[in-house]
Amino acid sequence: MGSSLGDWLRRLVGLLLIFGAIVAGLSHAPDRPVQSLVARWAPAPSDFVEIRGQLVHLRDQGVRADPLPIVLLHGTSSSLHTWEGWARELQMQRRVVSLDLPGAGLTGPFAGEYTPDDYRGDTYARFVLDLLDALKLPRVVLAGNSFGGEIAWRVATLAPGRVAQLVLVDAAGPPFQPQAVPLGFIAARLPGFSWLGQYLLPRELVAQGLASVYGDPGRVTPALVDRYFELTLREGNRRALGLRLQQMALSEGEGAERIAQVQQPTLILWGGRDRLIPPSTGEEFARRIAGSRLVVFDELGHMPQEEDPARSLEPVKAFLGWR
Repeated sequence: MGSSLGDWLRRLVGLLLIFGAIVAGLSHAPDRPVQSLVARWAPAPSDFVEIRGQLVHLRDQGVRADPLPIVLLHGTSSSLHTWEGWARELQMQRRVVSLDLPGAGLTGPFAGEYTPDDYRGDTYARFVLDLLDALKLPRVVLAGNSFGGEIAWRVATLAPGRVAQLVLVDAAGPPFQPQAVPLGFIAARLPGFSWLGQYLLPRELVAQGLASVYGDPGRVTPALVDRYFELTLREGNRRALGLRLQQMALSEGEGAERIAQVQQPTLILWGGRDRLIPPSTGEEFARRIAGSRLVVFDELGHMPQEEDPARSLEPVKAFLGWR
């Protein structure tokens, strides 16, 4: 009873904070057509590829003859831009594919042959396998951050022959207790606020969310906030985010027993200041995946690859046998 009351009090405080943020920075922010965002957020080498009727924003860069291309999967409410620092360096020796997952970035909600409104982990894993087929990539190195990390290990267990190596960056999987959750995520998970959020989005709410997941909030620049803010406004993304977070709450930890089935060489990277998915989850991944290696960056947060690309890429280069 005490725990339940505490949970409700925390939720009430969160709702009051959200309401305060809306009142303080109330702004009418309707969905934006994808065409209005392409010029700024999809310059070369961006491309759009159709996969089973779903138009996907991706970047395919680097050495075309690479026998093991590296595929990068972003986290919730993010985009392929979160990997720009890694991709810029990796493409000098490897082929690198990054993409906006359905429900995020310029790709937008699931469409075409995919079941509408289904944003579960294995649904995304099968989508990634469809992507590999479309790009004719028989076997890859798969790296993912946060929810992208969850998708990565799901792909590795659904189709082990397609994944040569695995890089998990502050990945979701085993049940965990967050120490802090972005207010926007709390709002998106609640049906009433989720609906309201499709029309109102204070830029300050996006800034707060980024500050809460960075190890050093001082690294959050106005340009970074602009990117997350504008891509969140892509038509359908906010509704998709609400559905995904609601489905995640209903299926937390579902399929996590499969993590122990991962046989691929695995590198686990974690931000020591990650308050969304705490470092103890990284330790749990390391316990479950035989032979894996865990590297913790004490001063970084939930998105090490974006917060400090050079530092977070160093152990990856060693893992890949960088020449």
